[in-house]
Parts: sequence; structure tokens; C-alpha cells
Amino acid sequence: MAGKKKLISILLPTYNEEENVELMYQSLIDLYNAQLKSKYNIEIIFIDNYSTDKTREKIEKLCNKDKRVKAIFNAKNFGQIRSPFYGLLQTNGDCAVIMPADFQDPPEKIIDFVKEWENGYKIVIGKKIKSKENFLMYFIRSVYYNLIKRISETEQIKHFTGFGLYDKKFINVLRKLEDPFPYLRGIVAELGFKRKEIEYVQQKRRAGKTKNNWFSLYDVAMLGITSYSKIVLRLATFIGFIIAGISLLIALYYLIMKLIYWDRYPLGTAPILISIYFLGAVQLFFIGLLGEYILSINIRIMKRPLVIEERRINF
Repeated sequence: MAGKKKLISILLPTYNEEENVELMYQSLIDLYNAQLKSKYNIEIIFIDNYSTDKTREKIEKLCNKDKRVKAIFNAKNFGQIRSPFYGLLQTNGDCAVIMPADFQDPPEKIIDFVKEWENGYKIVIGKKIKSKENFLMYFIRSVYYNLIKRISETEQIKHFTGFGLYDKKFINVLRKLEDPFPYLRGIVAELGFKRKEIEYVQQKRRAGKTKNNWFSLYDVAMLGITSYSKIVLRLATFIGFIIAGISLLIALYYLIMKLIYWDRYPLGTAPILISIYFLGAVQLFFIGLLGEYILSINIRIMKRPLVIEERRINF
């Protein structure tokens, strides 16, 4: 008697992806029929973050056409951090794969993920080694990953966006976190089981425009820094000591020079103005960083739900 097939959940977060959802569905079904059907069942879950185009209409048609397709429609746009994480918690599979619906992360990598999962890895992630996206954006991301890797107490994964496969045991760990603003990339690095990293080249979007902007990327970057680094705050103390020491030495220098050359050594206003502006800039910088940490604490203390659902289909 044949054993029961394992269930693979594929989670697709969407926001204004009307040009991609049907193509992505067909690509996944073709991939499943060609290489996974004999051993596995699948469910495809779309979690839509309040799209304003025809994305929801097309997802609903797919749900009516194929009962393996499920949908969660959020009541509002809850951002690119909370919505995908919430969707991951709603999966029912023995493992879950999360990936965007824009084809930047290649669907065929799912086959590699599943192979490594069957080899015993509870977490199998995609790691970008190159990207066909905007060169400047990729460079800035590289700088950020190098920075957070250096300042974080937890080993961070460079060029990892969340694209990967997660065993249900790890998803059960996620369900216990009760974090209203979870940073999945850091959680995988900190709390995850032994993982396998699969390298790949990130492609350009097949259709549509990216929904990321500088503000949303900054938001994600600060979430990572405030969640996994104490060093940034402690830098304020260290720099304060250093500036205080330098200021004392400069003050002593000016005092000695004035005492020796009382009538010939002008103090001038330029050093005073430069010092004031410099210290003001340093103070504002660290006050801003302190504000980011307080904001992160405030969000977590409020314990708001990850998302509010408008409705769900085929669950």
C-alpha cells in the first residue's frame, strides 16, 4: 500500500500583481506535474495585501478553477513584513515554500529545495549571488548586508530575502513567537534549524513594476538593525567619550596658547561654530537611532495582530 503523499504549501504574497498571478500559477502547476506530482500534493496560497488592480479578481478565478488554490485577502495593506509572515503561519503543508509572484526568484528552485528537505534539512533557503535588478539597488543591499552582519550579535544571512522552504517544525516555532512585526530573515538566522543555502541569480520582474521604494526598504533595514544589534546604541556612548576627550585636549591647547600668547593669539568664532554644528549633528544622528529603537519597542508592546483578513477562499 502506497504511503500518504506529503503536502507542499507554496505561499505567494501579492500586491498589484495582475500581470503575474496567472502566469505564476501556471508555472507552478507545470513544475508540479512534471517533477513533483508522483510523490507530493500541493496547495498554492495567495495572500493579497489589498491590491488596487485586478489581482484579487484573477486570484478568485484561479480559486474557482482549482481547489488547490487558496486565497487570503487582507482588509488593508499591512506591509511587506507582516503579510508574508502571517501567510506562512496559515500554511498546512509538511513544508512551506515562500516566494514572490513576480518571477524574480525562479520557481524551478523549488525542486532543489525539496531535494535538500528530503535530505534532512528543515530550512532550505535561496541566496542571491547576483541580481539582474538595478545595479545601484543591488550595491546598496550589499552594503546593508555587510553592515548588519558586522554589527549584529546573531549571524545574518547575506542576500537572503525570505525565499526558501521551511519545514512545519520551524513554522510551529514561528507560531509561538507572537511578534507583531517579525523580521523573518533574522529569525531564520537566530532560531532556525540547520539550513541549506541554494545559490541563484535573481531575475528581473517578468511584468509590472516593483512596489518597493526607498522608504519601504529603509523600514526593513531599520527593523533588522533595531532587532538584532546593540552596538549601534553603544556607539553613542563610545563616540561621546571620544569627543569629550578630544574636546578636553583642544580646550587645554587653546588655554595654553592663550596664556603664552595672551595678546597675539585670537580665539575666533570659527572653531566654536564648527564644534557646535558637529556636536549637534552627532546628537541628532543618535537621537534618530534611539527613536528607531523606541519605535520598534512601541510596536511590539502594542501587540497588534499581524494582519486583519477581509476574507479567505478554499480554506
